[in-house]
Amino acid sequence: MRLHFAKDVLPDSVGTDFQNLSKFDEQQFRHLIEILFQFLLDPKETHRFKQRLTEFAGEHGMSAGPLRNLMKSVLLVPQGALKKNLTTDQVKEDLITLGLNEEKAAHFSLQWGEHYAALSRLAVGQTLMVNQLVDMEWKFGVTVGTSEIQKVGNIFLQLKLVVRKGNSTENVFMELTLPQFYNFLHEMERAKASMECFA
Repeated sequence: MRLHFAKDVLPDSVGTDFQNLSKFDEQQFRHLIEILFQFLLDPKETHRFKQRLTEFAGEHGMSAGPLRNLMKSVLLVPQGALKKNLTTDQVKEDLITLGLNEEKAAHFSLQWGEHYAALSRLAVGQTLMVNQLVDMEWKFGVTVGTSEIQKVGNIFLQLKLVVRKGNSTENVFMELTLPQFYNFLHEMERAKASMECFA
């Protein structure tokens, strides 16, 4: 089974969970998807998410444990889709492949489309907060003599990045050739442009 959102083979339990999800009636399914997207939009509220799932299970005479496990499998789809920038059609195709019927897959992918921009902004913000660049120093150099004559005269760049990880900072050292530096610079410019369009 080839899926857009996952590069690795998924455990069989994921397929089983999606088959069980497809057994929910339309109203229950829509309510679950609403709970899911509210959690995705505010991922710090893990306790609230679990509480809402427990309430949902109680309202519909189910056990909360299996419902939570089912939702862990369902969470794989938007998380993977976000990492790979999937379209609504690709998400829908994956959901149908996993065993959801056309109507439920369409509803889920519609919700994905509506919330995609907000989820992307959130993901960019979290990525930047994980490793915040605090300071950077650089030095250019030219090799003037080595045991390998052909390498004389090569230009290199040494970078020292000071990165904040949690409450502490860490120094990251890199040495780049000139082509690697230009490639690095190009990636930084692309990242800056991406952040500006989410600001």
